[in-house]
Amino acid sequence: MRKRAAVLCGAAALVAGTVTAVPAEARAPHTAAAAHTAPLSWKKCGTKNYPTLQCASLEVPLDHARPHGRQITLALSRVPHTAKKYQGPLLVNPGGPGGSGLTLAGFVAAGLPKAVAAQYDVIGFDPRGVGKSSPTLDCRPGHFDAVRPDSVPRTPRIERANLQRAKSFALACGEKYADVLPHINTISAVRDMDRIRAALGAKQINYFGYSYGTYLGAVYAKLFPQRVRRAVLDSVVDPTGVWYEVNLAQDHAFNDRHRAFMAWVARYDGTYKLGTDPAKIEAKWYAMRAALAKKPAGGKVGASELEDTFIPGGYYNGYWPYLAEAFAAYVNDKDADPLVEAYEKFAATDASDDNGYSIYTSVQCRDAAWSRDWRRWRADNWATYAKAPFMTWSNAWYNAPCAFWPTASLPSVTIDNGEVPPMLLFQATDDAATPYEGGVTVHRKLARSSLVVERGGGNHAITLGGNSCLDKHLAAYLTDGTVPRGAGEVDAVCKALPDPKPLNSKVTSMTSRGAELHELLGFRP
Repeated sequence: MRKRAAVLCGAAALVAGTVTAVPAEARAPHTAAAAHTAPLSWKKCGTKNYPTLQCASLEVPLDHARPHGRQITLALSRVPHTAKKYQGPLLVNPGGPGGSGLTLAGFVAAGLPKAVAAQYDVIGFDPRGVGKSSPTLDCRPGHFDAVRPDSVPRTPRIERANLQRAKSFALACGEKYADVLPHINTISAVRDMDRIRAALGAKQINYFGYSYGTYLGAVYAKLFPQRVRRAVLDSVVDPTGVWYEVNLAQDHAFNDRHRAFMAWVARYDGTYKLGTDPAKIEAKWYAMRAALAKKPAGGKVGASELEDTFIPGGYYNGYWPYLAEAFAAYVNDKDADPLVEAYEKFAATDASDDNGYSIYTSVQCRDAAWSRDWRRWRADNWATYAKAPFMTWSNAWYNAPCAFWPTASLPSVTIDNGEVPPMLLFQATDDAATPYEGGVTVHRKLARSSLVVERGGGNHAITLGGNSCLDKHLAAYLTDGTVPRGAGEVDAVCKALPDPKPLNSKVTSMTSRGAELHELLGFRP
């Protein structure tokens, strides 16, 4: 499961404050060519799991300000509606930026109640530069190949090595894609979505986005409020911190989630034999990290790769039993093989991950202003590390190319909106990738929205993952627009699913809906 991107979180230095108006690039009409969008030609592309999937492609302008200039291609997927009652297209996005949405269409259509899914054309798409869209960006193949320098820059030599990697990545992107990079950003992706709407022949779209997909959906609603029929935002990005402050907040939240994992391991001392004191178990984890920094396991898993392997547990607790077994084998039996296996399962990268990271950096580095002063990065991240050591420096280096990015940044977009119909938001209280405050903030900014909270939940992306309470609210909204209305800042509360149990002889693979969903989620957040 090569999902480093879904596994890592992040953004880097944002100049304080956000712009309170839509940038000029976003306000520009760019509508002349939209009416001439050619109809889509759908072909069968079903898979074993999703046999009814269809695929198509759509040309859109590289630069929406020049609609008749160079064209690029978006890859689309569809599960067509089958009911007599048709409620229009439902565009879905798995987050990132950089995540492919083609298979997500099948997942969403299969996860919704049949009667609800049958009323929609569920539309997946690879955003510009991603996956099967063309051109596909891959700035520096193998950027995350093992073994990388230790993420924690305890010496000037380690810091220089990590800085050189970040600079090299930014330089490679600029050299390979100088003509494309200025047009890889959220606003351009939003305008692509409206081209998809036009090509579908729809006056309005329905939308369902996870993680970064919530920001994408909120910006679409800001630019095209009259074209939104219904919208679901699951695990909500805080738009007031795009993107540097969001990442520092993540560092604290992931540290808390890592400690929740330690507490879970302590509850099962009979299985893992690592003790009953979470603090002492955490000390063993950091001792393991120090040992791997000196001698990588299997020549693959050094300190940085260990972080890559365990960060997925901050996204989804279904991974905890597998991570705990690898942890225990290394500490108790000096057996590194399960750790290497866990790295291969959760963190090793391939070409699709290289592509996803290239889009992730291209969008985030272009979307908002970033400090070019590394001294600020150093000071902020050491201060955060002192309180939240688990992921701080890993996250910093993941986003560090933005300190050296070759394109200028765009002004940030405010998403405040009182024009769109009621939107439905879902948020877990202990989500690490998109902390709880983001859901509350966006609920306030979307004046007619409704917020459903999973109390005690720590997973990221929570609908269609097995919680029937959440999914009932989702189904009701997609059926007829019903949203819950509460008296306070939260409109409805659902209880979190219980934490997983240790593995046993009958449970040896990840087959749950939650695991399937997390396979499909895009790059950070």
